[in-house]
Parts: sequence; structure tokens; C-alpha cells
Amino acid sequence: MNNIIVNHREYPVSDSILDKKLLYFLREDLELTGTKNGCGIGTCGACTVLVGSSAVKSCVVPLRKVIGKTVITIEGVRGVDGALHPLQQAFMDCGAIQCGFCTPGMIMRGLDLLNRNPEPDREEIRKAFSGNLCRCTGYQQIIDAVQLASERLKGQAVLSDFQATAG
Repeated sequence: MNNIIVNHREYPVSDSILDKKLLYFLREDLELTGTKNGCGIGTCGACTVLVGSSAVKSCVVPLRKVIGKTVITIEGVRGVDGALHPLQQAFMDCGAIQCGFCTPGMIMRGLDLLNRNPEPDREEIRKAFSGNLCRCTGYQQIIDAVQLASERLKGQAVLSDFQATAG
């Protein structure tokens, strides 16, 4: 039996489903429906999750690639004491959420960026989000939200919550 850690909990994965895409395992087997199925071919970014501390598009990743690794979905994102993570709060404060379909993937992509570069400029943010599509909010508010979160997180670890227990 193989194991995967998702949002700080370990789950068994049988050999018979190792070719199943991570997205469908999360949504169907674990009932973590925050990760969205937008395109199914890795172009829209709605299915973005963190594997380790790196963003991946879960619709194209077979389970066999994440066995023994840590996966964080939007359901596992939290700030101190269970509050919203500063990036989630910044999305709200900047109006970077409308229909919300793309938001989980955007948040995960933003966490990946801020973990790698705690103080990205606007161009770096645009480039990081080039693989995530949004049809209704507009990218200006998303860029503003990432910059605001960067300011609020100054001197703090972006993924400290995850690294402490799931690292």
C-alpha cells in the first residue's frame, strides 16, 4: 500500500488507482472539492495545488507521482489559529474574487510564488499567474492582492503552517 499526505492527514492509495489523476483523487475519493476541474488538460490552473511547496496542476499529475509526498489543497490553507491566510484575506480585501471558480487555484499559485519570492514585483506576479485563467475578476485585483499579502507577510514564512507539520 502507498501513502499520500493531504492537508496534514495521511491516506492510503492502492496500486489499482496509481494512474488516477490527483485532481480526481482529491475530489472523488477525499471529497475535497475546493480544487476545481476547469479544463482537464493543465491549461487553466483551476486545479492548482501544492505538492511539497511547489504549485502543480493536479489534473495532469498521476497519483504515482505524489506517493510519499505532501499535498496541500485550498482546504488546507490557513493562517495562524485557523484564521484566513494573509493571501486569502488580501484576495478579499482587494476584490480579487468574483465567481470564485478560479480562486482556489489562484491562491495556491500565489502561495507558491510568495514562498519562492516573498517580494515579487508586478511583472513577476503577472508571469507567475500566466498559467492561471480568470474570466470575471480581472488580473489587476489579483496582482494587487498578491502584493498586499507580500507586504503583510514581510518577515514571516509563507508556508510555515504547512512546513511545521507536513514538511
